[in-house]
Amino acid sequence: MTRRVITYTGVMARWQTGAQDRLEQAALALFLEQGFSETTVPQIAARAGLTTRTFFRYFADKREVLFGGDESVPALVQHMLAQAPPEVRPVSLIVSQLASFAETVFGHRHQVLGIRHQIIRTDQGLRERELQKKATLKAAIVDGFVQRGTDELTATLAADLAMMVLGTALARWLTSDGSAPLSTAVAQVLAAFRTLASEVEWTTIP
Repeated sequence: MTRRVITYTGVMARWQTGAQDRLEQAALALFLEQGFSETTVPQIAARAGLTTRTFFRYFADKREVLFGGDESVPALVQHMLAQAPPEVRPVSLIVSQLASFAETVFGHRHQVLGIRHQIIRTDQGLRERELQKKATLKAAIVDGFVQRGTDELTATLAADLAMMVLGTALARWLTSDGSAPLSTAVAQVLAAFRTLASEVEWTTIP
Protein backbone atom coordinates (compact mmCIF):
# COMPACT_ATOMS: atom_id res chain seq x y z
CA MET A 1 0.00 0.00 0.00
CA THR A 2 1.32 3.43 -0.95
CA ARG A 3 2.03 5.59 2.03
CA ARG A 4 -0.32 8.55 2.16
CA VAL A 5 0.29 11.83 3.94
CA ILE A 6 -2.93 13.17 5.45
CA THR A 7 -2.86 16.66 6.85
CA TYR A 8 -5.19 17.79 9.60
CA THR A 9 -5.61 21.07 11.38
CA GLY A 10 -6.12 21.49 15.07
CA VAL A 11 -5.51 19.06 17.90
CA MET A 12 -5.66 15.81 15.83
CA ALA A 13 -2.80 16.87 13.57
CA ARG A 14 -0.20 15.57 16.02
CA TRP A 15 -1.45 12.00 15.56
CA GLN A 16 -0.60 11.84 11.87
CA THR A 17 3.20 11.93 12.11
CA GLY A 18 4.38 8.35 11.62
CA ALA A 19 0.85 7.01 12.09
CA GLN A 20 1.20 4.20 9.56
CA ASP A 21 4.50 3.03 11.02
CA ARG A 22 3.03 3.10 14.51
CA LEU A 23 0.04 1.06 13.41
CA GLU A 24 2.27 -1.48 11.67
CA GLN A 25 4.53 -1.84 14.70
CA ALA A 26 1.56 -2.18 17.05
CA ALA A 27 -0.11 -4.79 14.84
CA LEU A 28 3.01 -6.91 14.47
CA ALA A 29 3.61 -6.83 18.21
CA LEU A 30 0.04 -7.92 18.94
CA PHE A 31 0.09 -10.62 16.27
CA LEU A 32 3.19 -12.09 17.90
CA GLU A 33 1.85 -11.73 21.45
CA GLN A 34 -1.66 -13.11 21.05
CA GLY A 35 -2.00 -14.45 17.50
CA PHE A 36 -3.36 -12.98 14.30
CA SER A 37 -6.94 -14.24 14.60
CA GLU A 38 -7.22 -13.06 18.21
CA THR A 39 -6.09 -9.52 17.41
CA THR A 40 -8.69 -6.89 16.52
CA VAL A 41 -8.37 -3.60 14.71
CA PRO A 42 -9.46 -1.60 17.80
CA GLN A 43 -6.69 -3.32 19.78
CA ILE A 44 -4.13 -2.36 17.14
CA ALA A 45 -5.31 1.23 17.09
CA ALA A 46 -5.29 1.45 20.88
CA ARG A 47 -1.76 0.02 21.10
CA ALA A 48 -0.61 2.64 18.58
CA GLY A 49 -2.37 5.43 20.46
CA LEU A 50 -4.63 6.11 17.49
CA THR A 51 -8.27 5.61 16.55
CA THR A 52 -9.87 2.79 14.58
CA ARG A 53 -10.85 5.36 11.98
CA THR A 54 -7.21 6.30 11.53
CA PHE A 55 -6.32 2.61 11.04
CA PHE A 56 -8.73 2.34 8.12
CA ARG A 57 -7.19 5.38 6.46
CA TYR A 58 -4.05 3.32 5.94
CA PHE A 59 -5.21 -0.31 5.80
CA ALA A 60 -8.31 -1.98 4.37
CA ASP A 61 -8.19 -4.63 7.11
CA LYS A 62 -5.69 -6.16 9.53
CA ARG A 63 -4.37 -8.53 6.85
CA GLU A 64 -3.14 -5.56 4.86
CA VAL A 65 -0.72 -4.72 7.67
CA LEU A 66 1.10 -7.86 6.52
CA PHE A 67 0.46 -7.62 2.79
CA GLY A 68 0.10 -3.91 2.15
CA GLY A 69 2.47 -2.75 -0.58
CA ASP A 70 2.66 -6.17 -2.22
CA GLU A 71 0.12 -5.13 -4.83
CA SER A 72 2.65 -2.77 -6.43
CA VAL A 73 5.31 -5.45 -6.98
CA PRO A 74 3.78 -7.11 -10.10
CA ALA A 75 3.59 -3.73 -11.85
CA LEU A 76 7.20 -2.98 -10.92
CA VAL A 77 8.28 -6.31 -12.39
CA GLN A 78 6.43 -5.67 -15.63
CA HIS A 79 7.94 -2.20 -15.88
CA MET A 80 11.42 -3.66 -15.44
CA LEU A 81 10.80 -6.24 -18.15
CA ALA A 82 9.36 -3.65 -20.52
CA GLN A 83 12.36 -1.36 -20.07
CA ALA A 84 14.98 -4.06 -20.72
CA PRO A 85 16.61 -4.17 -24.18
CA PRO A 86 14.52 -6.43 -26.47
CA GLU A 87 17.48 -8.61 -27.41
CA VAL A 88 18.11 -9.77 -23.82
CA ARG A 89 16.86 -13.32 -23.35
CA PRO A 90 14.74 -14.33 -20.34
CA VAL A 91 17.38 -16.14 -18.27
CA SER A 92 19.97 -13.45 -18.97
CA LEU A 93 17.46 -10.86 -17.84
CA ILE A 94 16.80 -12.74 -14.60
CA VAL A 95 20.52 -13.11 -13.91
CA SER A 96 21.27 -9.46 -14.59
CA GLN A 97 18.27 -7.82 -12.93
CA LEU A 98 16.81 -9.99 -10.18
CA ALA A 99 19.37 -9.21 -7.47
CA SER A 100 19.06 -5.44 -7.80
CA PHE A 101 15.28 -5.66 -8.09
CA ALA A 102 14.99 -7.78 -4.95
CA GLU A 103 17.27 -5.43 -3.04
CA THR A 104 15.25 -2.39 -4.09
CA VAL A 105 11.87 -3.88 -3.20
CA PHE A 106 12.66 -5.99 -0.14
CA GLY A 107 16.20 -5.23 0.98
CA HIS A 108 15.33 -2.53 3.52
CA ARG A 109 12.73 -4.65 5.34
CA HIS A 110 14.69 -7.54 6.84
CA GLN A 111 13.23 -7.33 10.34
CA VAL A 112 9.64 -6.64 9.28
CA LEU A 113 9.65 -9.39 6.65
CA GLY A 114 11.07 -11.85 9.15
CA ILE A 115 8.30 -11.08 11.63
CA ARG A 116 5.72 -11.20 8.85
CA HIS A 117 6.92 -14.64 7.76
CA GLN A 118 6.71 -15.88 11.34
CA ILE A 119 3.11 -14.66 11.64
CA ILE A 120 1.92 -15.90 8.25
CA ARG A 121 3.06 -19.46 8.80
CA THR A 122 0.84 -19.73 11.91
CA ASP A 123 -2.43 -18.95 10.12
CA GLN A 124 -4.00 -20.95 7.28
CA GLY A 125 -5.87 -17.98 5.86
CA LEU A 126 -2.70 -15.91 5.74
CA ARG A 127 -0.81 -18.75 4.06
CA GLU A 128 -3.50 -18.92 1.39
CA ARG A 129 -3.30 -15.16 0.91
CA GLU A 130 0.48 -15.45 0.52
CA LEU A 131 0.04 -18.13 -2.16
CA GLN A 132 -2.41 -15.89 -4.01
CA LYS A 133 0.09 -13.03 -3.93
CA LYS A 134 2.80 -15.30 -5.31
CA ALA A 135 0.49 -16.55 -8.07
CA THR A 136 -0.30 -12.97 -9.04
CA LEU A 137 3.39 -12.10 -9.17
CA LYS A 138 4.20 -15.15 -11.28
CA ALA A 139 1.39 -14.31 -13.71
CA ALA A 140 2.77 -10.79 -14.06
CA ILE A 141 6.24 -12.14 -14.83
CA VAL A 142 4.86 -14.55 -17.43
CA ASP A 143 2.87 -11.75 -19.05
CA GLY A 144 5.90 -9.46 -19.01
CA PHE A 145 8.01 -12.01 -20.87
CA VAL A 146 5.19 -12.76 -23.35
CA GLN A 147 4.88 -9.03 -24.07
CA ARG A 148 8.58 -9.11 -24.95
CA GLY A 149 7.88 -11.76 -27.59
CA THR A 150 8.78 -14.84 -25.56
CA ASP A 151 6.66 -17.93 -26.21
CA GLU A 152 4.33 -18.89 -23.37
CA LEU A 153 6.15 -22.09 -22.36
CA THR A 154 9.52 -20.34 -22.11
CA ALA A 155 7.91 -17.39 -20.33
CA THR A 156 6.33 -19.73 -17.78
CA LEU A 157 9.60 -21.57 -17.16
CA ALA A 158 11.46 -18.27 -16.79
CA ALA A 159 8.85 -17.03 -14.31
CA ASP A 160 9.16 -20.26 -12.32
CA LEU A 161 12.93 -19.79 -12.24
CA ALA A 162 12.63 -16.19 -11.06
CA MET A 163 10.14 -17.13 -8.34
CA MET A 164 12.28 -20.06 -7.19
CA VAL A 165 15.44 -17.98 -6.99
CA LEU A 166 13.71 -15.09 -5.23
CA GLY A 167 11.88 -17.35 -2.79
CA THR A 168 14.99 -19.33 -1.90
CA ALA A 169 17.09 -16.19 -1.50
CA LEU A 170 14.48 -14.52 0.70
CA ALA A 171 14.17 -17.61 2.91
CA ARG A 172 17.94 -17.78 3.39
CA TRP A 173 18.23 -14.05 4.00
CA LEU A 174 15.41 -13.94 6.54
CA THR A 175 17.00 -16.70 8.60
CA SER A 176 20.30 -14.79 8.67
CA ASP A 177 21.17 -11.78 10.80
CA GLY A 178 20.63 -9.50 7.81
CA SER A 179 24.17 -8.15 7.83
CA ALA A 180 24.66 -9.21 4.20
CA PRO A 181 22.32 -7.62 1.65
CA LEU A 182 19.51 -9.55 0.00
CA SER A 183 21.22 -9.05 -3.36
CA THR A 184 24.08 -11.22 -2.11
CA ALA A 185 21.67 -14.03 -1.25
CA VAL A 186 20.12 -13.78 -4.73
CA ALA A 187 23.56 -13.91 -6.34
CA GLN A 188 24.46 -16.99 -4.29
CA VAL A 189 21.28 -18.81 -5.32
CA LEU A 190 21.84 -17.92 -8.98
CA ALA A 191 25.41 -19.21 -8.75
CA ALA A 192 24.19 -22.48 -7.24
CA PHE A 193 21.61 -22.83 -10.00
CA ARG A 194 24.24 -22.16 -12.65
CA THR A 195 26.45 -24.89 -11.19
CA LEU A 196 23.54 -27.31 -11.00
CA ALA A 197 22.48 -26.61 -14.58
CA SER A 198 26.02 -27.07 -15.87
CA GLU A 199 26.02 -30.65 -14.58
CA VAL A 200 23.18 -31.67 -16.89
CA GLU A 201 24.10 -33.70 -19.98
CA TRP A 202 21.72 -31.88 -22.28
CA THR A 203 22.58 -34.06 -25.28
CA THR A 204 21.07 -37.09 -23.51
CA ILE A 205 17.65 -35.45 -23.17
CA PRO A 206 15.32 -36.67 -25.95
